[in-house]
Amino acid sequence: MPYDPRMENAAHAPSKPGSLALVGMGMTLGSHLTPISRSHIEQADVVFAALSDNLVEEWLKRMNPDVRSLQGNYAEGKSRMLTYREWLEMIMAEVRVGKSVCAVFYGHPGIFAWTPHKAIEAARAEGFEAHMEAGVSSEDCLYADLGIDPGRYGCQHFEASQLMLFDHRIDNASYLVLWQVALAGDTTLGRLGGTGPEYRQLLVDRLAQDYPLEHEVIVYRCATLAIEAPRIERVALRDLPWVKMTVSETVVVPPAREMRPIPEVWARVKALDKVAETVTEA
Repeated sequence: MPYDPRMENAAHAPSKPGSLALVGMGMTLGSHLTPISRSHIEQADVVFAALSDNLVEEWLKRMNPDVRSLQGNYAEGKSRMLTYREWLEMIMAEVRVGKSVCAVFYGHPGIFAWTPHKAIEAARAEGFEAHMEAGVSSEDCLYADLGIDPGRYGCQHFEASQLMLFDHRIDNASYLVLWQVALAGDTTLGRLGGTGPEYRQLLVDRLAQDYPLEHEVIVYRCATLAIEAPRIERVALRDLPWVKMTVSETVVVPPAREMRPIPEVWARVKALDKVAETVTEA
């Protein structure tokens, strides 16, 4: 029988189709993991963990014995984008050999996480089943801990470096939420411990275009253990560069002015209301 390379490929084909589930474990250990995310972890052939805490990884091993940490790919001076691409290849390598793979990320797996979105995209493009399950994010905790309703005044969210480096418009009548402030200005993507006061001063200079320097801002970090309390520290905007923070801190800038109505639109809405009342009465 003549050699057929397709036969060799068939011999190495996976015995079952691979699949991928991206789940979030929430922010507080043990209390935020949803039942469906737990089920994905328990039933997977292999679990990848993008978690910085050994305690959390040990907790995951109670649900699945094959938990593989992704944290070892980080290195000071190494671009985080390179690390994220390595994660992607590690995850997809197991999917391609037919395994049921679950990757676990802090909070919500789709928020401030490059690899999960790319993994879903890659898996589906290659014909594998792929699913992302929502999780409790730091944003969710922020609203609860600070008593903020984003629907009251509106709420803008920006990654700090992006706000500094690009021409975004700030609405200072709404809440402004700034993520990864400790990494503000890091264009190398390689500074794991953050940048420093000089870089955050550039962020303050940008914010000073829309807020007075004495305006109060909130430095926030949600609790990751049930016995912890969230960090809620209120400081003047001018003092923000010298506030000690880790890459987990978020900065919330409350509204600095009242919302201004647009008279023309109010008038048009009122006119429509009158028409609606006339139709109802008829």
